[in-house]
Amino acid sequence: MRYDRNGFPIPPQFEVELGNLVAADPKSLSTGKPSAQTARVGSRKRAFLLLIIAAGLLPAIVIPQALPIIRAAVVEWSLDRADLCEAQNDLAGAIMDINRALDWHGDEQNLLCRLAMLRLEDRDAASALLDANRAAVIAPMATAPLRVRALVHVVLDNANAALIDAGKVVELAARGDPDALNHRAYIRALVGRDLPAALDDINAAIVAGDADSAELLDTRGFILHLMGRHRDAIDELNRAIDAMQRFRRQLGLLADRLQPVELARRVRLLDHGLAVMFHHRALACTAIGLKEQAQQDFEVAKRRGFDPSRGIF
Repeated sequence: MRYDRNGFPIPPQFEVELGNLVAADPKSLSTGKPSAQTARVGSRKRAFLLLIIAAGLLPAIVIPQALPIIRAAVVEWSLDRADLCEAQNDLAGAIMDINRALDWHGDEQNLLCRLAMLRLEDRDAASALLDANRAAVIAPMATAPLRVRALVHVVLDNANAALIDAGKVVELAARGDPDALNHRAYIRALVGRDLPAALDDINAAIVAGDADSAELLDTRGFILHLMGRHRDAIDELNRAIDAMQRFRRQLGLLADRLQPVELARRVRLLDHGLAVMFHHRALACTAIGLKEQAQQDFEVAKRRGFDPSRGIF
């Protein structure tokens, strides 16, 4: 047993630790200060502890601030990609990009309606119906989900549901809204129901809206054909096609002011509209025996994308 200078015994374990410390730095006992080695170890421990604290705090501080910016960037990038895919007729790619935008943004009626229309064009009417239903649930007073869903019901051969949605569109829209009236008139025409009422709707829409609107003239021409007034129908459809082609030429004049992708998307939509109008005129021409003109119109309609199974009718 060893004793300190005051005569107290030194425990064996303490003696070992003391000996190690003296061996490391004999002056540390006499000065009462920590050795350089001990100080360096302490500094490293403090630095390491600060890094751990920072690693824990930075995500908690930075990520909540950065997440909205990241989310907006991913959504914008996804929508830009969807535009490009749609312009290139890559429907699967556009659907994937819209889904990514929804994953980051959350359900939003306009995105869901766009997704539903893309799925419909991709011949996936069942999924399009689910998307339209989601949009209608989150925006029960909006007309866009109902308009889209009515078209989906037409493709699914569910006339009653299509007419119900078209009626709701008119109820929710402003009184005499030409777009809502045109939509109900066209849905009635597509399912072959209530044709006199459909004609009343489209006539009211033309009075309240633009008398030279290609879309309104096309609807009236189609309804007149279904009612057996084929020559009147051809006159209306000629006006509709002329108006749409004129608008397409005007769009070409604005090409240098539009981004190429946006221009391609607009041209694609116009071509689909023209495809429907040419098909309607072909039907009316067939009904009065204008076989050559009808055949030519059918070919143009097919080339421009007319396809009822894809919602282009």
